[in-house]
Amino acid sequence: MRHAVLVAALAALVVSPAALARGGAHSGSHSGLHASRSHSGHPAHDARHAHRRRADAGVKRDARGRIARDPHAKEAFRRTHPCPSTGKKYGACPGYVVDHIRALKHGGADDPSNMQWQTRGAAKAKDKWE
Repeated sequence: MRHAVLVAALAALVVSPAALARGGAHSGSHSGLHASRSHSGHPAHDARHAHRRRADAGVKRDARGRIARDPHAKEAFRRTHPCPSTGKKYGACPGYVVDHIRALKHGGADDPSNMQWQTRGAAKAKDKWE
């Protein structure tokens, strides 16, 4: 029984050539297999947060570091997509919000092609996991 556990543990440490080509065996783990250190001094910190940098790479930022928004994008969306509850292209839209299909922080465009009407309840639920 001990032999099987030892073999399984050793097999988990073996790195396949495909994993090496991707950049390591355990991206984001604290296993100590990453030889490089990030500029912050934390081992593998960059590997754990690489997905955030890739998604955030094309996002425009303002002087304070916040995501830069197009002030006319929502207006353009509303001109072509009237409010579902009132049918109007202006004013309040009770029960609905304009939502970015792909979030700006994940590289989505602040453009009418990336917007949709969403109920307030659905928007709150989406904000929890997004």
